[in-house]
Amino acid sequence: MWTTIHTIDWLLWIFMAPSVIYVAFYAFVSLFSKRSPLTTHPSDLRPQTLDLRPQPFSFLILFPAYQEDKVIVHSVRQCLKSTYPQELYHIVVISDHMTDETNDQLQQLPITLFTPQFEKSSKAKALYYALEHTEEHYDYVIILDADNAVLSDFLEQVNVSCRQGHRAIQCHRCAKNSDNDVAVLDGISEEINNTLFRKAHNRIGISSALIGSGMCFEYEWFKNHVGSFETAVEDREMEIELMKEHIFIKYEEDILVFDEKVSSSENFQRQRLRWMTGQIQSLLMMLPYLPTAIKTGNIHYIDKTMQQALIPRSILLVLTSFIAMVMTYIYFPWSLKWWGLFLLISLSIFVAIPKRMRTKALFGKLLSTVKLVGLMLGNLFKMDLKSKDFLHTTHDKQGL
Repeated sequence: MWTTIHTIDWLLWIFMAPSVIYVAFYAFVSLFSKRSPLTTHPSDLRPQTLDLRPQPFSFLILFPAYQEDKVIVHSVRQCLKSTYPQELYHIVVISDHMTDETNDQLQQLPITLFTPQFEKSSKAKALYYALEHTEEHYDYVIILDADNAVLSDFLEQVNVSCRQGHRAIQCHRCAKNSDNDVAVLDGISEEINNTLFRKAHNRIGISSALIGSGMCFEYEWFKNHVGSFETAVEDREMEIELMKEHIFIKYEEDILVFDEKVSSSENFQRQRLRWMTGQIQSLLMMLPYLPTAIKTGNIHYIDKTMQQALIPRSILLVLTSFIAMVMTYIYFPWSLKWWGLFLLISLSIFVAIPKRMRTKALFGKLLSTVKLVGLMLGNLFKMDLKSKDFLHTTHDKQGL
């Protein structure tokens, strides 16, 4: 019996340790000083001759909006306050199942409004519809969520990054609300992701992860690929295609996109269910190409595949601490390796939290954290890996 317990103990540790080590490595890397990304393939950047164009780039800004009546008008109006030359950007809203009142308000604005009627809605379908029905040509396409807000100089900042030769850009998405514990913790979680999977990756020359909005792509590349995105996590599919083509994803930490964080446990659980399902779906999509990536030395693709196999951090925190306490009771020496994992993941998460967020108030939200982790564990029994349905996250208030 003791042999069986010890074997299970080690198997569980070996299963969880790689995820902890991965997070710890990038938490450490995030402490490096800022530097230009190393590129590993000539197609990582646009030809440098294009950077010499005297005129700024043109942008098509897409707002896919499914039942987003509470926030979309405010977000579009905020975007229209841009100080960028008006002739060099155009806003398109894809209104999916929104009210006539909302559409009437949008039609009064200097934008293009599409109102498709999808039998089964998805963000990918909305983006494809917009590109199929846009006749003008642009240099870049920007994707914003219906609840996103940007500053007036947003396009000027993006243009600077584009002129540096980047074909794929992920801006710094951050919280615009902190209504309650759920919203605060959701915002902190996103900043941890920004540190680990975006900033730290770029520090050592590896592509940033995408996040679903606040994204900018070379127009022709996006138009040629958008029709192939099929799942409810289209940003993961974009990453796969970019990695296969050795296109570097630049994370612009100083270009802010304000995003409304979920304020209820129900929305949190629905959002995480979509993310967890999409993560496993992405892993299954990426595995067939992995041998080729290894053979060709495509470190970006290899790293992205590893990222999809990670156990969520909050689940790691709970499970490592729980097993450590159980093993302490059963046989203390066996627990040491678990306490080591728990301390390592705890320290890594602390390092990944921006300094401005490391406040005493954060530690007062531990009970809320435990509740949300319980919801995530419950999602393990709800995932449908064959589902491509879009799980909509509702908003609790009007645009801020």
